[in-house]
Amino acid sequence: MNIALIAHDRKKEDLITFVTAYRDIFAEHTLFATGTTGLKIHEATKLKIHRFQSGPLGGDQEIGAMVARNEMDMVFFFRDPLTAQPHEPDVTALVRLCDVYAVPLATNMGTAEMLIHGLKRGDLNWRNIIRRKDGEKNE
Repeated sequence: MNIALIAHDRKKEDLITFVTAYRDIFAEHTLFATGTTGLKIHEATKLKIHRFQSGPLGGDQEIGAMVARNEMDMVFFFRDPLTAQPHEPDVTALVRLCDVYAVPLATNMGTAEMLIHGLKRGDLNWRNIIRRKDGEKNE
């Protein structure tokens, strides 16, 4: 599955800790991340991660485009709800796209725990069916 990893500045360490804890599960999937977040996760885990621009420079939108094309299966976006973000409209758009396209989205550690355990159990294999149907429509 294609998995996006994004974190606001004050949440980057939390996401790094999370990915490190579940490194074996993440290693089985294709990972994408916004710039700095992806670099820091790679340095901590040595996982292969495709890095987009940083969030404020369009990385959130690049991941959103993948969601809209049904090319992203899950998003871990550790948001900082207590700090204003200069690119908040991009954040809102990404969250909206996840809702529109039924892409599982974790914005905090609690939800991330549920998603990662579901991923490990195979609870999210329905994403493969959706992607196959979407591919048939585009042929």
